[in-house]
Amino acid sequence: MAKVLVLYYSAYGHIEALAYAMADGARKGGAQVDVRRVPETVPEEVAHKAHFKLDQAAPVADSAELEHYDAIIVGTGTRYGRMSSQMAAFLDRTGSLWARGALNGKVGAAFASTATQHGGQETTLFSIITNLLHLGMVIVGLPYSHPGLSVLTEVAGGAPYGATTIAGGDGSRQPSEVELAGARHQGELVAVTATRLFG
Repeated sequence: MAKVLVLYYSAYGHIEALAYAMADGARKGGAQVDVRRVPETVPEEVAHKAHFKLDQAAPVADSAELEHYDAIIVGTGTRYGRMSSQMAAFLDRTGSLWARGALNGKVGAAFASTATQHGGQETTLFSIITNLLHLGMVIVGLPYSHPGLSVLTEVAGGAPYGATTIAGGDGSRQPSEVELAGARHQGELVAVTATRLFG
């Protein structure tokens, strides 16, 4: 059975919701799945004042864990069209894994959120994917087998490069069923791909 890690950073809970949908999809694809979050780097007092969602159930990850998985799905909110500094700081700690080629050939995938439709979803996905490619990983995106990529009747996130959600400028919009379905579909594809590669 393939082992999949869903690794995320979520300040306000939108990416957390997508992470658990991604995990559900990966389990449907036959994988053993763990959900972990990266450490918060913002001082707790500042996080409280900014109304960060600090009661997230997922355990905090350690970069040394990554090599024990067949697939790693990475998600984060967008900061100026790129990944959050919290996720970047975590990935910057993977230098020893890169040096040993510990993740070469493993499956990688990305998901993200933005405040608006045009807030940099695809560039954020690429900022994650670039790191995964440098680590030697094989990328699984979100193909058009997810019908939500063709939805025109409502505002919806999602791109061929990964599942996304739109949070709204005040964070009040939660992931829609179309967006959650995209995450589940991508998670399932990651699990199926990892199983084909690693049994």
